[in-house]
Amino acid sequence: MASVAMVVSNACSPDPRVMRSARLLASSGHQVTVHAFDRQQGSPMSEIIDGVRVMRYHIGTHTYGSQISTLLGLRAFAKTVKKTLLTNPPDCVYCHDADTLSIGVELKKKVGLPLVFDMHDLQHTWLVMGHPGSILRAFLARRVEKRNLKNIRKADLVVTSSGAIDNGVHAGFREYLQPHGIEAMVVENRPNRCDDHQKQNETKEDWTVGYLGRVREIEPFQLLTQAIEHLPVESRPSIKIAGDGTSVDAVHEHLLSEAPRLGVDLNMSLAFDTDGFSELINDVDVMYAMYNPNRGNIRQGALPVKMFDAASFGVPTLVNSDCLMGEVCKNEHLGGVAQWGNVESIASELLAQREKTVTLLNFGTKQQEAFIEAFEHLL
Repeated sequence: MASVAMVVSNACSPDPRVMRSARLLASSGHQVTVHAFDRQQGSPMSEIIDGVRVMRYHIGTHTYGSQISTLLGLRAFAKTVKKTLLTNPPDCVYCHDADTLSIGVELKKKVGLPLVFDMHDLQHTWLVMGHPGSILRAFLARRVEKRNLKNIRKADLVVTSSGAIDNGVHAGFREYLQPHGIEAMVVENRPNRCDDHQKQNETKEDWTVGYLGRVREIEPFQLLTQAIEHLPVESRPSIKIAGDGTSVDAVHEHLLSEAPRLGVDLNMSLAFDTDGFSELINDVDVMYAMYNPNRGNIRQGALPVKMFDAASFGVPTLVNSDCLMGEVCKNEHLGGVAQWGNVESIASELLAQREKTVTLLNFGTKQQEAFIEAFEHLL
């Protein structure tokens, strides 16, 4: 049995991506502690979740996003975690996302710890979110990308959350890394079973489109309200949104303005946990997971966790076409696809998915087994 220190730059309250890998290692007999950065200091400093200890660092309140205050907060978190782990080194350090990778690199250098890096996203693309025309941000993004790739090469095992499917057209994060001389294994963020509560394939007078997850941009929600306006008044859905994020205030303000004008009901709430997701999705008929493709990580293979989670409840998801998420959605019959910016297509596809149910058949078991084998070989 190995002691594993996982590091993540959010509060893990919980983070389903992190907890799935933590549970997987714990179920194989390893002792896992998640070192999490609770930027708002709103969660317990220590708790046990499904046999995994989550240790949250309260070092003052800090923001999310790409601001200077965010960078300062991350540096303070990294310094504190390094000190903690150097005092009592684990058998392995496991870094989630590139903003924690410097911690693992230093621990490997100083005490020789095996380093696992789990890339759920392309961190450098967040710098240009909302500022696609900024020359300065594009320059900074390239510098961050170069630094991240240098650090990723120092990892002993690299895991990514997406890869091209067999006979597929679109690349994933694994393929993004390959030209840089980095080999990675794919472990998608999928639930391990279907929930007992499944959406029923029935005609209902009222229906709901939901977005359950981090709220980072306002553009998807502007597009959603435009699409709803395109539908006949009698066919318009209610809107449910749950989650926090850097754009949550702007999105709430937009929806509070648009819902009365469109004549639709609106249900809004903030952050939720795993049990909360189960409750929130009960009355959702279609999950909405469309993103601006000008964000590099969308074109380069991001797969929305909410698409897999919704499917485990029988709920279809609407995602972007012309990228890996759309290809996976169509290949596994998990919902519908529409082109970003095509209001008519989005409206039509939302309506088409209204009464459909889906079945998640792939729980990523083979990927998880391969990961455990690679992890234990590393140790």
